[in-house]
Amino acid sequence: MVSIEKMEMNEEAYTLDGTVDRHGQPAIRGRTGTWVSGILLLVNQGLATLAFFGVGVNLVLFLTRVLGQDSAAAANNVSKWTGTVYIFSLLGAFLSDSYWGRYKTCAIFQAVFVVGLVLLSISTTLFLLKPSGCGDEETPCGSHSTFHIVFFYLAIYLVALGNGGYQPNIATFGADQFDEEDPKEGHSKIAFFSYFYLALNLGSLFSNTILGYFEDQGMWALGFWASTASGVGALVLFLIGTPRYRHFEPKGNPLSRFCQVLVASTRKWKVERTQGEENLFEVDNKESAMNGDRKILHTDGFRFLDKAAIITPKNYAKQGKKFYGRNPWRLCTVTQVEEVKCILRLLPIWLCTILFSVVFTQMASLFVEQGAAMKTKISNFNIPAAGMSSFDILSVATFIFLYRLVLDPVVARIKSKPKGLTELQRMGVGLVIAILAMVAAGVVEVLRLKDAKKDCPNCVNASSLSIFWQVPQYMLIGASEVFMYVGQLEFFNGQAPDGLKSFGSALCMTSISLGNYVSSLLVSIVMRISTRDDMPGWIPGNLNKGHLDRFFFMLAALTTADLVVYIICAKWYKYIKFEGRKGADDNSDNGQAEAAAAAEHRV
Repeated sequence: MVSIEKMEMNEEAYTLDGTVDRHGQPAIRGRTGTWVSGILLLVNQGLATLAFFGVGVNLVLFLTRVLGQDSAAAANNVSKWTGTVYIFSLLGAFLSDSYWGRYKTCAIFQAVFVVGLVLLSISTTLFLLKPSGCGDEETPCGSHSTFHIVFFYLAIYLVALGNGGYQPNIATFGADQFDEEDPKEGHSKIAFFSYFYLALNLGSLFSNTILGYFEDQGMWALGFWASTASGVGALVLFLIGTPRYRHFEPKGNPLSRFCQVLVASTRKWKVERTQGEENLFEVDNKESAMNGDRKILHTDGFRFLDKAAIITPKNYAKQGKKFYGRNPWRLCTVTQVEEVKCILRLLPIWLCTILFSVVFTQMASLFVEQGAAMKTKISNFNIPAAGMSSFDILSVATFIFLYRLVLDPVVARIKSKPKGLTELQRMGVGLVIAILAMVAAGVVEVLRLKDAKKDCPNCVNASSLSIFWQVPQYMLIGASEVFMYVGQLEFFNGQAPDGLKSFGSALCMTSISLGNYVSSLLVSIVMRISTRDDMPGWIPGNLNKGHLDRFFFMLAALTTADLVVYIICAKWYKYIKFEGRKGADDNSDNGQAEAAAAAEHRV
């Protein structure tokens, strides 16, 4: 009796989700993970974000003032650089899920990030700021050699590589520190994503205000070295937590698993698919546990792919009840097939988030131009238009705490469930608030135009309307981020198969990237259509002669249409269900029973 109790205590001492410690042994609950690791990673994220935005927030000014590029070329180079960051996020997610694991991937790419920051600071200090004191609005810098330019671009693209590869993995790695099979830790895992997004915004707040101010005054070396110090601090903190971290082992190349399902199902396109799961192949529980995998329950939909798991005489040699010599390009497991189905179901939801990112990007572009054309002076102090984004960050912080401490418990009590709004519902709320933000921006523009000076050549303080009229639209964008981006992080992390968790986080970043490109495309299309001989277009250089309000109202209409499509996709979506645990949707109470019934049919 005593030995049985000891065995049960030993079993309870380990995590239940399959995580291991740094030595590859099952993770002991009391010695690894939880908020000890989580807080380290949150501070790491805040410092890394501060370092990254300390470079990115004023990069376009650096290119124009220090390197002497014109505005169009500088904006184009910044767009390419930003897009490259998100492309590298896919590389980081692939290496993490396939080969390196999240810890190793984060450590390597953070080291690359720091190297890039050091090289950028050195090149700026030694080569680019010549003569001394140049780089502000008044003092131009001299010409630079090809070596100096190449050195600079090598540095900033190393920054892009490091941040891009690190960013999709750190959120997922932070979530790995909480055992979702434990009720208490499972709740903390959900809360982690909210605090992660808060840490990201607090880091960007400091870089957008303090560092942005110094760099705008021409103190580029100070700003870049401060970013470097922040990046080094982030890396040191990350490494300090090494003995405490929990890890999931990488599952191998997901592209090959995906292609195997497509090839196997195509080869069997003539094979009849019978009802039931008796003729579908799945490994037994023992083999699955040895591989550290959780089996995914079979679902209806995409029935053609099920043919990849149909057992035929050509697929195997049989001796007793065991299969030998299975060719994965001819016979796949049900779990492998369901992984492909899961990705196909996620794609429509992901596509619907891109238009939200189009709305979000206006905060860094057209909102700033709109603010610059308003009254920005209070007494003798000039408020920088870009500084209004501080209200967005304050809104994010406010609404994260309001949601976690007030709204979520109230909704959970009303629904009589332990959890309030689902991730899909929160993302829908985010789209609704984004529509309101665009309407607010359009109304402010209508009011601004009423008090505008029509012949203002540069649109600086071109209207008597105070810039503080922009506060509501920034606050609404911040609230929408809490519901959309935090919900997105939780949704893609929870719904991605075990071997594709980092890829799920990368989807969030790529939606932001595509939002930038779609926004640029929309502006180009609108200007081409709206520009005529007697009209300068909706968004001309002098906003007082345009109709920026119409563009904002158009985005509100497009987002409304996107919301309708999103609701249809959300209703169609089927949550992933793992064998032996409850599903995530409203009918998940039957998850255990379905798992038991399905297990009877497994080979």
